[in-house]
Amino acid sequence: MPLQVSDYSWQQTKTAVFLSLPLKGVCVRDTDVFCTENYLKVNFPPFLFEAFLYAPIDDESSKAKIGNDTVVFTLYKKEAAMWETLSVTGVDKEMMQRIREKSILQAQERAKEATEAKAAAKREDQKYALSVMMKIEEEERKKIEDMKENERIKATKELEAWKEYQRKAEEQKKIQKEEKLCQKEQQIKEERKKLKYKTSTRNSASRNLAPKWLHKQAEARRAMNTDIPELCDLKEEEKNPEWLKDKGNKLFATENYLAAINAYNLAIRLNNKMPLLYLNRAACHLKLKNLHKAIEDSSKKFCSLEGTERQASEPKLSHHIPCDLHVYIHMA
Repeated sequence: MPLQVSDYSWQQTKTAVFLSLPLKGVCVRDTDVFCTENYLKVNFPPFLFEAFLYAPIDDESSKAKIGNDTVVFTLYKKEAAMWETLSVTGVDKEMMQRIREKSILQAQERAKEATEAKAAAKREDQKYALSVMMKIEEEERKKIEDMKENERIKATKELEAWKEYQRKAEEQKKIQKEEKLCQKEQQIKEERKKLKYKTSTRNSASRNLAPKWLHKQAEARRAMNTDIPELCDLKEEEKNPEWLKDKGNKLFATENYLAAINAYNLAIRLNNKMPLLYLNRAACHLKLKNLHKAIEDSSKKFCSLEGTERQASEPKLSHHIPCDLHVYIHMA
């Protein structure tokens, strides 16, 4: 059974009570203090101190200081008044037991309330921390979305700028291409004009400037065959322009265009008044893609028609001459 301690001292003011209790050499860590508004107990085995307080105190703000083998209590009164004694007098054992039990229940309820309050505070702290974390995450997510949106807008602008650049480049290329085509067409027109002018000038000069006696003399030389060395080795029948024209027609039919051109050349040197010789030679040049020579022979053919009457009985090579030559001559 614990030993009751009675050698304590106390003092008071209207608002506080100061209690000094010796520990009697007991270690501080073995001291247990229990205090409620009406009950104070200090257990330091084998000693025990109990005080059934004269009036209620504020046990939450009251303090206890242990040191130098002494426990010093500072108990704040709930009502400012002077106490007659520290403990109430005339208390029997049953009443003491009820006060003890009531104090324990109060302490348990307060501990429970404190635990619940602590748990509630902890939940509130967790809730607050969670809300703060969610807010931070929301801000981070919004920041990332804003960055993505800015990047998307930037990429869209760059793509639109690139498309605009490509479109302008394509337009510029198209304009340059059209300008080159126009220049090329203009050059072709100028070359055609120059060629037509050159051909007409040569033909007019041949018609107007050449003396008649010169034409007669050339015809006489062709008739005598004195100025054509290539005819020296030919037979007499092979010196006939008609025979050479037929020979050229046969070579044309066998697609030997170079040999046909040589035959027409000799025939023209013998007689340049036969329009079909120029026309047939133009057909050969057309097959060989010599367009300028084909045009030139066609022009000579028309010029030769001006000074020569067409014979109704004269054989033609129309079935040997491709239709595209007629169209080309007509267009020229």
